[in-house]
Amino acid sequence: MDIRYPVHPAHGKKMDTETLRKEFLIQNLFIKDMAKLTYSHVDRIITAGICPATKELSLDGGAELASEYFFERREGGVINIGGAGTLVLDGKSFEMNQNDGFYIGMGTKEISFTSTSADSPAKFYLLSGPAHHAYPSKWIPLSETKQVHLGSLAESNERTIHQYVHPAVVESCQLCMGMTILEPNCIWNTMPVHTHERRMEVYFYFNMDEDTVVFHLMGTPDETRHVVMRNEEAIISPSWSIHSGAGTKDYTFIWGMVGENQTFTDMDGVDMKDLK
Repeated sequence: MDIRYPVHPAHGKKMDTETLRKEFLIQNLFIKDMAKLTYSHVDRIITAGICPATKELSLDGGAELASEYFFERREGGVINIGGAGTLVLDGKSFEMNQNDGFYIGMGTKEISFTSTSADSPAKFYLLSGPAHHAYPSKWIPLSETKQVHLGSLAESNERTIHQYVHPAVVESCQLCMGMTILEPNCIWNTMPVHTHERRMEVYFYFNMDEDTVVFHLMGTPDETRHVVMRNEEAIISPSWSIHSGAGTKDYTFIWGMVGENQTFTDMDGVDMKDLK
């Protein structure tokens, strides 16, 4: 488990490209037969890529979490972006096809992941935050997400937001999670930009060609920075930072947040004229 510490916004303004990438970028998430976890002290969110190919993988407690099992004091959301696989929670199996999601409630003691085919392994993308209440776990296929269609081709940002872990879909303590799919010829996400002082966020970009990149915008609104991102990479966005991006081609991204509330309108918008 990789550990990341908080960064003050004044420090963020002084970072060069290498330092920004070291502190915020999460790479090489999906390595066959490995579970790669990154623990951020920003709201204590865990970002993980779990790719079982020839063997079963599990999440356990331990010294990093000071817990007997992973979800002893946590909840989580999972979206499978790869081939078909199976998620097992406390002995109960759930088939997970591509784009299927799952909310995992606090108190789940045993969790494991397998793939149907080693040649096309499942890729389980997981976000987990601290929890205070045990809500029921729930399987969430793409068809049962709350869908919001936004943007236009004229603005290069026509897209469909699929809300998986969301108050309209499933109860959770603080975790919210969803997937945004851009239409062909659309490259922008989350523009105009905003911050939300009461919540942090993680963006995970995928469905990108080898020669496609996303220029992820971050930093304070009055002094922005960018990080060049490639397929299947994630980035941590603290509450003081904007979080937006533009790609050289359409792409898909998974967003997830934890913090004080789950109110999606609770954001601090930034006027385009104030961006620098």
